[in-house]
Amino acid sequence: MTLQIRPGADAVAAVFPPWWSDAQALSAAASADAAIVRTGGLATILVVKPSPDDGLERLHRAGALLTIDPRAIGACLEIR
Repeated sequence: MTLQIRPGADAVAAVFPPWWSDAQALSAAASADAAIVRTGGLATILVVKPSPDDGLERLHRAGALLTIDPRAIGACLEIR
């Protein structure tokens, strides 16, 4: 498995700074016009559907440190 986003994927895991609160991460994703699908195992990891127009770039400008394939983090970080 790779962290690289699959071509044509409609959802990504956006990793925001771990020192941010969950409210800061949610607000940042919303400011990038990303639709929140679910949270990851940590409050600052969000699985989102980025906006179709420059969505990944907008997430990074909003503060996302990484955008990765959500399947890569699902098994490791998801709280069950």
